[in-house]
Amino acid sequence: MVTPVTKIWMNGEMVDWQKAQVHVLTHTLHYGLGVFEGIRFYKTPEGPGIFRLKEHLRRLHDSCHISRIKIPFDWDVLWDAHIEIVRVNKLEDGYIRPVVYLKDGPMGLLVTEDHPVGVFIATWAWGAYLGEEGLKNGIRTKISSFVRNHVNAMMTKAKINGAYVNSILAKREAIQAGYDETIMLDTDGFVSEGSGENLFIVRDGRIKTTSLTSVLNGITRNTVITLASELGYEVVEDRFTRDELYVADEAFFTGTAAEITPIREVDDRAIGEGRPGPVTRAIQDAYFKVVHGGDSRYQDWITVVK
Repeated sequence: MVTPVTKIWMNGEMVDWQKAQVHVLTHTLHYGLGVFEGIRFYKTPEGPGIFRLKEHLRRLHDSCHISRIKIPFDWDVLWDAHIEIVRVNKLEDGYIRPVVYLKDGPMGLLVTEDHPVGVFIATWAWGAYLGEEGLKNGIRTKISSFVRNHVNAMMTKAKINGAYVNSILAKREAIQAGYDETIMLDTDGFVSEGSGENLFIVRDGRIKTTSLTSVLNGITRNTVITLASELGYEVVEDRFTRDELYVADEAFFTGTAAEITPIREVDDRAIGEGRPGPVTRAIQDAYFKVVHGGDSRYQDWITVVK
């Protein structure tokens, strides 16, 4: 359960947590058309630092464009609102959730260009998404019986609210079977991603991640590709099969929520030696150094909240 903070930014105003409400006939609640983002901020020597805010806002706008939803606030207003929501709630480390939603208006599946649109931005303290133990020692995963959305069945490059029902069903299946997370295949049977994470594997020091076919263009994914290259690793973006995953030396998830979470087991098969490997650890260390403001080369990725 999310621990309440003081304020939520809602349609241009700071609203008390308990009063930030939508009507029961809110269109997004009924049909799932809306978009969202997940953004983290970390404690840095200069104050709370929002990680890659520019890239997250750009993806929010891209998701709206793909979904044909017009955001009723310009870039600068939303930029300032993300900073202000952290400042007002006086958090040093946490998560930000902006949502662009269709308000109550005409019901039915026809959404016209003039349907009223709302935006809210919430924040809360949130630790390791897959657990501190998972970050340290790795997690157990299961290949899902649910396949990832086909690129022409759902817009896979947009963070559309309703699309995540696919993820919920897959994750619930894995958790009920005793695993920590799920891994989903695409409609051609190749490894796609987790329920809310991109996936990397390592074999003989070479890193591979699924190409941008059925997967979301993750901002943490992009960060890891950059950091891995800086560390001297070769990174390949290409399709790979589940048995290639089984025989990987290392595997790990990436995501704003998941950060860099090692995978120690898939379908009851140990990955490598069954614990986080040296490549995963090196990337994990580099990532946490960056997000906490400890690497001057990437200061432009951090928006400090004064």
